[in-house]
Amino acid sequence: MLNRRRFQFIAAATLAALLPLGAHAEGKNPSKLRVALLPDENAATIIQNAQPLKRYLEQTLKKEIEITVTTDYSSMIEAMRFGRIEVAYFGPFSYVLAKSKAPNIEPFAVGVERGSPTYQSVLIATAGGPVKTLADVRGKPFGFGDQASTSSHLAPRAHLLKNHQLNGETDYRPVHLGTHDAVARAVQAGQVPAGALSKPILDNLIAKGMVDANKIVQLELSAPIPNYPIAMQGNLTPELKEAIRAAFLQMKDAEILKSFRIEAFAATDDKAYDILRDTAQILKLDLGRMK
Repeated sequence: MLNRRRFQFIAAATLAALLPLGAHAEGKNPSKLRVALLPDENAATIIQNAQPLKRYLEQTLKKEIEITVTTDYSSMIEAMRFGRIEVAYFGPFSYVLAKSKAPNIEPFAVGVERGSPTYQSVLIATAGGPVKTLADVRGKPFGFGDQASTSSHLAPRAHLLKNHQLNGETDYRPVHLGTHDAVARAVQAGQVPAGALSKPILDNLIAKGMVDANKIVQLELSAPIPNYPIAMQGNLTPELKEAIRAAFLQMKDAEILKSFRIEAFAATDDKAYDILRDTAQILKLDLGRMK
C-alpha cells in the first residue's frame, strides 16, 4: 500500500502533468530566453542580421539568448501558444491570431518608423504587364505572402475588397508565395502580374538591389497598419518581464534598430491591434478557426 506522503507526491505529480503548460510555469525565470523573429524574409538572412540583437540582449539581461526563425507564421503562433519561445516579434495579424489562441501573452513594444508606430502595405504590378490599375486584377492571379501576414495578405486583401469591390473568393485568384521578398521577386519576373507586401520591406529590397524598381509599378498603399509588436509570455516573473520590456524600449543601438527597419521601440498594448480584428470582420475571417 502507498503511504500518505507517497500518495500525495504521486497525486501532485499527476495534477501537474495534466495542467496546461503555462499553469505550472507561472513566474518562471529561465536561464535561456528563446526569441523568435517573424519569418517574413529568408531565415538565414534574418538570423545573421539578428546577431547584434542576440549580443545586446545577452549583455543586458545576463541570460543566454537563442534566436529562432520558425518555418512559417503558423509555426510561430503555435510555438508561443505552447511555451516553446518566451519572446516573439510578430506581424500585427499573426499577433492577433496568437493572442486568440494564447490569451496570456503580452505585447509590450512596437516599432516606430518615421516617427509613427504604423506602416503600410503596397500593392504592386509588373512593369509593362497586364495590370495597369487594380481594376485589372479581376480574373487574374494576385500574389500574397503568408496567409497570416498582415501587410502581405490581410490588409491588401481588405483593401481590394473595400476600395475596389474585388473579392478573393470570386474575382481574382490568390496565390500565396510565403514571404514578402518572394512576392516582390514573382511580380518583378512577371510570374504573377500583381501582388502585395510591406512597403518598408519593399523599400529595403530595392535599396539592397534585390528588387529592380524599374521592373515593378507601385499602384496603391493600404490604410495605416499598427507596426509589428514584440510580445512575451505572461507567465514570466514580473522582474524578468520588466527587464525584457526595458531592454527593448531603451534600445539605442542603430545597427539593431536597422535590422528591424525602425528608428526606436515604443510601448504598446493589445488594444492597439483592434483594427486588425476589424479587418478580420471585413474579410469574414473566423480567428478561432485560422492557424
